[in-house]
Amino acid sequence: MTAPPVVSIQQVSKRFKGFTAVDGVDLDVRDGEIFALLGPNGAGKTTLISIVAGLLRATAGTVTVLGKDVVRDYRFTRRAIGLVPQELNFDPFLTVEETLRFQAGYFGLRLADARLEEILTALDLASKRGENTRALSGGMKRRLLIGKALVHEPKVLFLDEPTAGVDVELRRSLWAYVRTLRARGTTVVLTTHYLEEAEELADRVGVI
Repeated sequence: MTAPPVVSIQQVSKRFKGFTAVDGVDLDVRDGEIFALLGPNGAGKTTLISIVAGLLRATAGTVTVLGKDVVRDYRFTRRAIGLVPQELNFDPFLTVEETLRFQAGYFGLRLADARLEEILTALDLASKRGENTRALSGGMKRRLLIGKALVHEPKVLFLDEPTAGVDVELRRSLWAYVRTLRARGTTVVLTTHYLEEAEELADRVGVI
């Protein structure tokens, strides 16, 4: 028997004052896979992810996460999702550790010390835990974005252009960590316009 999809997108469209950003998309993402959504800038990848994550409301169509509607059951679905956006979204006066603890608080969680250490170590941020986020390099900020998305241990992780603008060494270390997450049972959806990234990481690729 085929397992139900973790994410199901059915005939989803999004229009902005006469401009159609997403037009009738159908997509199912399977449990435990790495799915890459490949397409050029402006193709609608970020818009589609934002609809699934609850940041935008679709003009038409339905989206479910773990069988729950993202509009009707938004409290459940938003807790099930971790989102790593393209934009950096830190308070520049908080330290790395404070940023992660505050993020956990948004989900009503107290971040356990062991979980904090695990995230810092996995993302090579342990030596930066006491530094303000404004002092981090671009690559370190990108890693911290991923850490923020993982504090509540989401079932589904969305990575929106996760390696855009980072060097080759960091890109490959992030790839390795994404594989580790998948091995632990996290379903990963990433958007990219790098064909190499899609080929290297994904179990399946969709083109938009």
